[in-house]
Amino acid sequence: MRATAFGAQMSDMTAPASSSLPARRKGALHEVLDELVEAVSDAAHEKVRVGALVSAVGRRTYGPLLLVVGLFAISPATIVPLMTSFTSVVILAIALQMAAGLRRPWLPKSMLDIEIPRLAMLSFFEKLRPAVDRLDGAWLRPRLTFLTKPPVVTLVALCVAGAALITIPLSLIPFAPLAPGIAIVLFGVGMTARDGLWLALGLMATVGSALFWMKLIGLV
Repeated sequence: MRATAFGAQMSDMTAPASSSLPARRKGALHEVLDELVEAVSDAAHEKVRVGALVSAVGRRTYGPLLLVVGLFAISPATIVPLMTSFTSVVILAIALQMAAGLRRPWLPKSMLDIEIPRLAMLSFFEKLRPAVDRLDGAWLRPRLTFLTKPPVVTLVALCVAGAALITIPLSLIPFAPLAPGIAIVLFGVGMTARDGLWLALGLMATVGSALFWMKLIGLV
């Protein structure tokens, strides 16, 4: 019996330390990114429908959807002619529904049927993973959550709509749409993680984009 007890003790001492540690819980951004990668990982098709991306995160309502469309707005896929304007229209439609208080976003079939290169999107999402690793849990947490709830969230939705409208004229200038696109990503991150600080950063980015546009047309 002593030998058995000694053997059991040695087994406990030599067991991997990681077995006693709880698995790290994935944050909201990790979950969204994993769902997106899964949606574009079907090697049988060269292109992926916008509807597939929306379906992957649509059940999470507006935050992840804004994040996805915002990331698309600053991705290499927007080099396709008129794609930036199309993305702006999609964002505007989502923002107006959010402002109206609809619980689930709706997009027309013509938008959902748009196809984008699968490998380009997969590569883009994978390049985002290191940034998500750094942000999720360390820089993101629920705070200032009143900014993510009605009635303040209506103001956030109107800011998103404003960023989408600014993007349309800025699409005529190379790289100019990046500023409002980043603002929309910040709004999406904030809504997904229920982090009001990121919503405030999105508001600042939207104001900066608006001032840049007004300066271009001579209003300031």
